[in-house]
Order: sequence, then C-alpha cells, then structure tokens
Amino acid sequence: MASSLRLLLLLIVLVTIPAALSHTILQIPPNRHASEDRKLRSDDNLFCDSWRFSVETNDAGTWASIPSRCVGFVQDYMTGSRYASDSAAVANFSLAFGQAVKLGGDGKDAWVFDIDETLVSNLPYYQAHGFGSVTFDEESFDEWVDLAEAPAIPASLNLYKGLQRLGFKIFMLTGRSEFQRNATVKNLLYSGYSDWERLLLRGPSDKGTLATEYKSKKRAELITEGYRLHGSSGDQWSDLSGFAVARRSFKLPNPMYYIA
Repeated sequence: MASSLRLLLLLIVLVTIPAALSHTILQIPPNRHASEDRKLRSDDNLFCDSWRFSVETNDAGTWASIPSRCVGFVQDYMTGSRYASDSAAVANFSLAFGQAVKLGGDGKDAWVFDIDETLVSNLPYYQAHGFGSVTFDEESFDEWVDLAEAPAIPASLNLYKGLQRLGFKIFMLTGRSEFQRNATVKNLLYSGYSDWERLLLRGPSDKGTLATEYKSKKRAELITEGYRLHGSSGDQWSDLSGFAVARRSFKLPNPMYYIA
C-alpha cells in the first residue's frame, strides 16, 4: 500500500513540474521587436551592399540619390575601413599596370585623373549633406570648393606620385568650372599634389555638356597633341567612358552620387 502511494505521489510530481515550468516560460514573452530589428538591419545591409555593387558596376544606370534605407550603410562604408581598402586596391592595380607600360621616352606618355572623389575627398561636405541622400545643392558645394580644404585620398596620392616617378605626364580633367581654377589649384597643393602637366576645367563653351561628352572631347584633344593615354582614373563612369578613352580605365568607389 505504501509503495503504491509513493508511486502515485511521484506521478503527480512528474506531471506538475512540466506544467509549472511551461507556465513560467510563458510569462516571459520573447523580445520580438529586437529580433525583427536585427532582421531589418540585416536585410538593409544585404540590400544596400547589392545596391552599391550595382552602382559601381554601372548596372544601376542613372540614379539621383541613394535609397533612404541605405544612408547608414553608405555612411559606414565611406567612413570605415572598406572605402579606404577598396580605394587602395584600385590604386595598387593601377600602379601595377603603369609599371608594366613601356614608356616612349618622349614625354608623351600620359595618365588622366579626375579630381573629386578621385584625387581628393569631399567627404567632409557630404557628411553634412546626408552622404548623398539629399538633393545636390550646387551653391553650397561651390562654397565648399572655395574653402580648398578637401583632403587627399591617401591611396590616390601614392598612385599619383608613383606614376610621376615612372615618368608619366599627369593631366587632371575635372568637371569643375574655370572660375574655380584658383581654389582647385590651392586645394591640390594643400592636399599634396604638385607638378602636374595640365589642369583642364570646364570653360564657357562646355557649360551644359554632359560629362561623358565633355571629357571625351578633352581626351581627344590630348591625343591630337600626340599624347598616348595609357591610364585614366575616375570615380564616375562618365570620367572613363565615351570616345578617345585610355588604354586602361580604373574606376574608384563612390556610392554617394552619380554624374552622367
């Protein structure tokens, strides 16, 4: 009898404990919002990384501003180590190509550089203007250019000096306007660039011309002068494409804005 009673009590305990535990667990609801937030951030990072890839490869075509969900992603990319690493990778491949070029020794071996987001960084300006998420304001950007304080992109400065040591003539071909020449020269010297062959800016006749056409015409003029365009560096496809292109073109990263 005692044995049967003990067995009955044991069965009651075994049945009661899981129920109690189950009741206790149910009183602590899962933090569904935190889990959903993590998933959203993960989804945004994946979307924005794919978006950036499409932009850099020009698969995205013409675009006006970065997606609102990618502002934080672009900020992290531009201010973190990835942008510096990507820029350095492009510079290293560029210099390796330059080192393999057999120069003619006549002073006609040339390399063409864009300026903004290619030689110097306007990140201080774009940090104050949403990293490309707001409509571009030409007046405020011109005020920034006048300050002549854009820092050099370290990898590009190393490439620039390396190409000079190899014997390339350096041409700077920018979408900036002629009235910004003095500020541009001041900025270039301030950021460590010197001894370029020529600085080409938009004149009055170039106003309204798409960047691809404008830069193609300027490159064609250099070729007419007898220069051999071995390399070209720019952050926009409009810096590199069109006609009269260099033997090799090197695209630097820029997910903040697009210029046709």
